[in-house]
Amino acid sequence: MQNNKINKLLKHIISFKNTIILVVVFLGLGTGTISAQQEPQYSQYMFNLLNINPAYAGNREVHNITLLYRNQWTGIEGAPRTGTLSWDHRSTNSNVGYGIQVGNDKLGVENTTFLKGFYSYRIPFKNSSLSLGIDAGVLNYRADYTKINTSTSGDPLFQDNVNKYMPRVGVGGLYESDRFYIGLSVPDLLNTKVVDNDELVHFVPKPHFYLNGGVMFDLSQSVKLKPSLLVKAVSGAPIQCDINLNSWFNNTLGFGLSYRTNDAIIGSFELQLAPFVRLGYAYDYSINRLKTYNNSGTHEIMLRFEFNNGNSNKDKVLSPRYY
Repeated sequence: MQNNKINKLLKHIISFKNTIILVVVFLGLGTGTISAQQEPQYSQYMFNLLNINPAYAGNREVHNITLLYRNQWTGIEGAPRTGTLSWDHRSTNSNVGYGIQVGNDKLGVENTTFLKGFYSYRIPFKNSSLSLGIDAGVLNYRADYTKINTSTSGDPLFQDNVNKYMPRVGVGGLYESDRFYIGLSVPDLLNTKVVDNDELVHFVPKPHFYLNGGVMFDLSQSVKLKPSLLVKAVSGAPIQCDINLNSWFNNTLGFGLSYRTNDAIIGSFELQLAPFVRLGYAYDYSINRLKTYNNSGTHEIMLRFEFNNGNSNKDKVLSPRYY
């Protein structure tokens, strides 16, 4: 019995030890708190809040399609790779928004694929509105232990992989006007455990809490400035803040600079390629002890398409999106 417990613990430790990312996380946080990334991390979340808040579904009366790919800690084997494809929509003069998102988040021998549906209801006021949203879906967690190199060839402890499905439910609220917004959300409320046949717990998603907001200023007719803030909290890790400053020139070209506490400095830009197509790019430069192992940083690219409702508006240029 004691040997079985030791073997289970050994399997758990080795599976992550062979994933360099865990060592990197320990070194990179530099806070003395052991924690790890569970929810995918984004640097351009402020341009598509659907990634963190279901209340954002149908934020504008358009069809919004967004593709995003994030290559985190480039050059480090086993580092996170995240890709998402989302669509959301709200009909003209409607208060109901909805959408769908599919994505994949790979971390070492772990691979998580998710599918989520979104619903939001907008309560309009005179010069502002409050949107309440919910998302629900399924998450497929896989761990390929056969790819782990062990000191003993054919070790039976590493012959069985993990492949489990889990439900996901999240909630959020968003209060906004033409000049500012503030949101609060919990993308995953459930604490569903992934347990194998040996009753070894592999994965326990913890609720992540997001509080974010921003305000828009006109510096001139052609220059706009938007400071914003994101506060992230999860049990077992220190509170993290993203402090952002973005600017736009002639509604065509945008630049941004962000500081993520104890983690990275981020530079970004957006370019309006066509009336309904916008390209975004962000580069994260690590400022913690991770920079010793990662000199290539993190790259994130986003492509967004927005289409008007109905054929009568097909030639109309959409007003710019600032969040």
